[in-house]
Amino acid sequence: MSSMLSSALRNLPVSSAWAAGTLARSFSCSSQFQAAAQPKTKKTLGKTGVKNVVVVEGVRIPFLQSGTSYADLMPHDLARAALQGLLTRTSVPRDVVDYIVYGTVIQEVKTSNVAREAALGAGFSDKTPAHTVTMACISSNQAMTTGVGMIAAGQCDVVVAGGVELMSDVPIRHSRKMRKTMLTLNRAKTLGQKLSLISKIRPDYFAPELPAVAEFSTSETMGHSADRLAAAFGVSRLEQDEYALRSHTLAKKAQDEGLLQDVVPFKVPGKDTVTKDNGIRPSSMEQMGKLKPAFVKPYGTVTAANSSFLTDGASAILIMSEEKALAMGYKPKAYLRDFVYVSQDPKDQLLLGPTYATPKVLEKAGLTLNDIDVFEFHEAFAGQILANLKAMDSDWFAQNYMGRKSKVGAPPLDKFNTWGGSLSLGHPFGATGCRLVITAAHRLKKEGGQYGLVAACAAGGQGHAMIVELYPQ
Repeated sequence: MSSMLSSALRNLPVSSAWAAGTLARSFSCSSQFQAAAQPKTKKTLGKTGVKNVVVVEGVRIPFLQSGTSYADLMPHDLARAALQGLLTRTSVPRDVVDYIVYGTVIQEVKTSNVAREAALGAGFSDKTPAHTVTMACISSNQAMTTGVGMIAAGQCDVVVAGGVELMSDVPIRHSRKMRKTMLTLNRAKTLGQKLSLISKIRPDYFAPELPAVAEFSTSETMGHSADRLAAAFGVSRLEQDEYALRSHTLAKKAQDEGLLQDVVPFKVPGKDTVTKDNGIRPSSMEQMGKLKPAFVKPYGTVTAANSSFLTDGASAILIMSEEKALAMGYKPKAYLRDFVYVSQDPKDQLLLGPTYATPKVLEKAGLTLNDIDVFEFHEAFAGQILANLKAMDSDWFAQNYMGRKSKVGAPPLDKFNTWGGSLSLGHPFGATGCRLVITAAHRLKKEGGQYGLVAACAAGGQGHAMIVELYPQ
């Protein structure tokens, strides 16, 4: 599969001004590159005078396709389950946790601060502060780095960060006309005033405002953006389907071999215990090829098969200062090192966050691409991830759009998302970042690497990247 995809990537056609100067290269490792990337003694990225922040443990409840076993729950139920799973696995005393931060995107109006509601439900003290952040698909990334900042600043020693999303039940609003009428009606004092307002209601007032995964500034869905991005970089339908199949195949292998150690079981009230992700479904190129375009019809290349699916799920991660973790007898999994956030044009470059964030975080950490042993990138769409790899490997794009003298290069596929990604494991918007980080830590230990690079794109044309360093074994 890797060699097939590498060959396809080498021969991607160029179809727009964006990609006109992009240089094709193989993403498979040549013998020369493999020799250059062999493990070597690497310095730690610790900095004098800066607290070391470590990951003690990270968990997630199984990520499920929306409309399945979690459909009758609320977001705080999922977040609570993730928190309880973290407590069970670590045995960390609840009163030791100084702060809790959660990320989410589609907020349930009854629990707008879902971090607080989930924390109380999981048995944390009502004296433990908690707040919720939102930054689209990098919401739990923001939750984690908020915790890192609190610890580095000496405000906290122990922070729980996480994320949650429940796409099975999203808010559907009345039309603005109806909302305005109902709010005014609530303030009416006499029966005559109420009847007068009711008489003004027209049939079109009852048309609901349905939610959409679309950009407010452009009114364009992420799927449309992914389709245009794939076209700009000449990523064909065949390459996208092949990459999606790779993701599902690797995820199934990882699941069968017990590598997805972050998954904790969740006893769904009134239903059976859920123990594994249910969106991992390796198919065939023939079956995938039968699906019609999902967004740009009839000539688009993005389909349901090569896109991440609407997902329910939650994650939680325990981060501490290194001193606190060791004092409590924990053996950390990894250090959380340098990180960056980026922002770019939300129309034409909506999903190129990893391309912009990767070189910045490498430079900040004093590393090169060859120093990285494990890559964990968020897969929103196969076309999006392949376009990012193409852009990262283009001197022309670097010079004309990023203000750089040369490209950063693209990660080799044998180090890239080798346990599957969001296309197969699922993508609960607010919860994915924690999965990326803990997977990078587990892969570093399993594969004997030292540095991992986590990167993700987000709605609004934003992105995030972070360096994860394996804790000395």
